[in-house]
Order: sequence, then C-alpha cells, then structure tokens
Amino acid sequence: MSKKRFLQGTLILTCTGLLSRFIGFFYRIFLSHAIGAQGLGIYQLAMPLQGVVMALCAAGMQAAISRLCASRMALGQEKESRNYFFLGTGTAVLFSAAISFLVYENGEFFAVQILKEPRTFSLIRLLSFSFPLGALHSCINSYYYSRKQTALPSGIQLLEQIARVGSSYVLYLIFLSEGRAVTPIIAIGGALFSEIVAALSSLIAIGVDFRRSHYRIRQITHPLSGIKSMLEMAFPHSMNRLLLTLLGSMEVILIPQRLQLFGLGSEESLAIYGVFTGMALPLILFPSTVTNSASVMLMPSVAELQALGYKKRIHYVTGRTSRYCFLLGAGCTLFFFVFGKTLGGFLFQSPTAGVYIKTLSFICPFLYMNTALTSILNGLGKPNTCLLHSVAGISIRICFVLFAIPRMGIRGYFYGMLLSELLQSILHLTSLFRIEGNS
Repeated sequence: MSKKRFLQGTLILTCTGLLSRFIGFFYRIFLSHAIGAQGLGIYQLAMPLQGVVMALCAAGMQAAISRLCASRMALGQEKESRNYFFLGTGTAVLFSAAISFLVYENGEFFAVQILKEPRTFSLIRLLSFSFPLGALHSCINSYYYSRKQTALPSGIQLLEQIARVGSSYVLYLIFLSEGRAVTPIIAIGGALFSEIVAALSSLIAIGVDFRRSHYRIRQITHPLSGIKSMLEMAFPHSMNRLLLTLLGSMEVILIPQRLQLFGLGSEESLAIYGVFTGMALPLILFPSTVTNSASVMLMPSVAELQALGYKKRIHYVTGRTSRYCFLLGAGCTLFFFVFGKTLGGFLFQSPTAGVYIKTLSFICPFLYMNTALTSILNGLGKPNTCLLHSVAGISIRICFVLFAIPRMGIRGYFYGMLLSELLQSILHLTSLFRIEGNS
C-alpha cells in the first residue's frame, strides 16, 4: 500500500464528503422548513427500506468487489480483478431489480403493516425504482476504491448530491406554483433523480475505462465459478449489513411508538423523531466524513497488505487509525457540548435540536473510531466478527428503545446509543489485539 496514494485518496474523499455533507446539511434545513418536522419523520420512516434492500442486494457484493479486486491487483492479476467486478456488479443489479419489483407491487403492505404509516405508501413505490440504480453505482465505486482511484467516485458523489438538492427544489417550486401541499414526496423524488444521475455517470465512466483496457466480457472463463466465489465472500457481509439494517429499521418503527407510551401524541412523536434524525443527528455525523473517507480506503488497503503478508504494517495502520479517530471525536465532543444549543437555534430555529446535539456529543469519539475499526476488521476478512459486535451494540439500543424511552423519553435512546458505541469500541479493539497476537 502506498502511503501517499492512501493519504491522497482519503483527502479527496474527505474534501468531497465535507462539501457533499455541507450541501446536504443545508438541504436538511430546507426540508425542515418545506415539509416540517412531521414530514421529516415520515420521510425518515420510508428511507430505511432502501437501506434494507441495498444491504441485501449490494452491500456484500461491494465488500467482495473491494477486497477481491484489491488483492488481485496487489498480485498483478489485472484481468481477474476486472472479471470479479463485472460478475459481482451484474449479480447485484439483477438481484436488486427483482427486489425492486416486489417492493413496488407490495408497497401498501410495507406502508400499512410494517411501517404503520399509510402516508409512506407513495414514497415507497417511488423509492423502489432507485434500487437497481443504487446497486450499480455502488459497485462501480467499490471497484475504483479497490484501485485507490477516488477522484471519479468523489466527483459522482458530489454530482449526485447536487442533483438531489436541485431536483427536490424544482419539485418544491412546482408544488407551490400549482397550489399543492408540499409533502415528503419532493425528497423521495430528489433521491430517485440523484440515483439516475449517479448510475448513468458511473456507467459511462466504467465503459470508457474498460474500452481503453480492451477488456471483453466474453474473456471471462467459468463465470459460474467466479460468481460462486464472490457470493461466498459477499454472504457474511450481506448478512452483517442486512441484520444491522433490519435492527436499525426496528428502531425507526419503534421509537415513535414508544414515545407515545411516554405520553406524547402521534404527531408530536413524529415531530420529535424528525428533529432527532433530520436535524441533530446529521450535525453530529458531519465530522465523520473524515473517518468515513479513511474507512473507504482502509478496507482494500488492509486486504492488499494481508495478501502481501505485511503484518507489522497492518499493526501500525490499526494503531494510528484508532488514535487519530478517537482524538477527532474527542474534539468534536467538546465543540458540540459547548456550542450545541447555539447551533440548534441558529441553524434550525429549534431549541430542542440544540439540546439533542449537546446530549449526543458524547458518542463522537466511539462512533468515529468504530467506523474505521470495522473497515479494518472487514479488510482482514473478519465480517462475522463485525456482525457479532454490531448485533451486540444495536441490541443494547433496542433494549433502551423498549424500556428506557417509555420512562425517559427520547433521552433514554441517547443513553442507549452511547453505551452501544462504547461496547463496540471495546469489542473491536479486543478482537484486533487478539488477531495481531496470533499472527
């Protein structure tokens, strides 16, 4: 692994991510004014469905593409690397297209029976069209990350965010001009349009790349064997992401319901949930752009180091990453604790958001560090370990949702988040120490 390429890739991803989140942050402010806190809550209820589908169809294949392509490139097997990319991407897109059809046809069931909110029906049906598009551009991004080429994925990410905001604003103006009530459908419409833009851009870029290398699909020998190898590696990653997404989706459904047991009305519960997920949490996650960018580069880089047998280098990378991520989180904790209330009032005109920001500030060191440590463990081929740790953490959060929120309100969930992230940090570090001790 070239340290220079790693740092360059991380810097490009960080700068693009910060700009993208900066745009997205003000997009959230726009949505909070356009559709209100309750509308944000309804929008957030529908979005986890996309996460579930992507976890099932694309997340595992993304990880397989990133790890296999990186290891094959490290060993000088260029053709095999491209073969794995094509087979994995084709499988993910076909699978997601089938799921898209099922979700569209059963949108009412998901809205009424699963989410318990009929107003999400139209959102779910529109959102279903984005699944194959998301799988396509996510897999293409993973291919470029495996090659330490971050400029193209970063540019597409920025283009995608601009398309999302621009199309949502156009829909907003159309609704106003027609005298219609502005609903969360403008946000879902923006999300779909952004996926179309990202998928087309990615497809054009990868087409040019493969044409320059004179790669031909018919050169693939034993495609079924290649797909089998990818599925074997993708399966634990998919189960990891799927279980975590499902458990996270349970939180989405349960939190408004448990808030009602605390004594709040249905509309007030949705509003509080909208403030938490649409205002406070995005601000807390804003600095994690740095750790997320490093994590994207860490997984293929660690896989490459492992393929080459550089154990001491992996130990060095793990130690430095943990230290820097924790220090970044500690600095953010101090900042959000001191200025949280001011930021909530200034940015969102919501004193409630300010209180939530201040309370959530304590999760930053562990949240940011866990992102990087998870990527390292996956790069070492330990997705099952990550799964166990993540399930343990999110199980704690669900327990707090079930038993703490009815007694303490949303603050009970904040305590659960802190304990969950702390536990995962301890488990991740313990596993990495054991792996290094056995090597």
